[in-house]
Amino acid sequence: MHNLLKKIIEAKREEVEMYKKLFPLAFVIEQIGKIQPAADFKKAISKNRMSLIAEIKRASPSKGEIAENFNPEKTALEYKKAGVDAVSVLTERNYFKGANEYIKLVKNVIDVPVLRKDFLIDEYQLYGSKLYGADAVLLICSILPPATLKQFVAVARKLKMYCLVEVHSKEEVEAALKSGAEIIGINNRDLKTFEVDLKTTAEVIKYIPKNKIVVSESGIKTREDILYLENLGVNAVLIGETLMRSKNIPKKIKELIWLE
Repeated sequence: MHNLLKKIIEAKREEVEMYKKLFPLAFVIEQIGKIQPAADFKKAISKNRMSLIAEIKRASPSKGEIAENFNPEKTALEYKKAGVDAVSVLTERNYFKGANEYIKLVKNVIDVPVLRKDFLIDEYQLYGSKLYGADAVLLICSILPPATLKQFVAVARKLKMYCLVEVHSKEEVEAALKSGAEIIGINNRDLKTFEVDLKTTAEVIKYIPKNKIVVSESGIKTREDILYLENLGVNAVLIGETLMRSKNIPKKIKELIWLE
């Protein structure tokens, strides 16, 4: 495992233990009963065209601060205006300057499904994601043993949340399929080297059955990139940095996707 990824996971373990002490699982489960039913993330990104999951992301370990005057609600409203299909909210706080509370802020102003993007390593975080109002969660194959991945998919299903199961290789696709994943994300960023290559999607999609929804993530910057991925049979793209850096988000989305 890459050193940075190791540090992120270690910090995440400490954070989860802190939350467990503050808000025991029994308390979280009790609160979940008061949560509105989840929006249908799978349906939202299953269109007869390329679907867009637009990400709200403040910073990254490699690029530092991405968004000037970061405002999750304002960005969510811009995304809504542009007609995006779903929104991804990055909640990891130590290295991406995210916050769990951003999910609630975003849910308050838009009605499209919200994906919680974080490093989920403990079942407790699935219940927490539901409590914050997430409609779907990211599960990363490279940091979860296959048995844990399968268990997390089952728990998320019980909580009526979808999982975007992220893969980077043929072996990880096999683990994702065994877990019962319906939506598979191909990360074009190698989490070992942090290098990005769109050809990863071309390589990995070959191992994914046609009845699964495929999302391509990372490094998508131009209309040409979108057409290239569409040609491969990708159903949806997850775009963060390109949109967060844009001075005119609706215009940028129109350029990329040509949403009607």
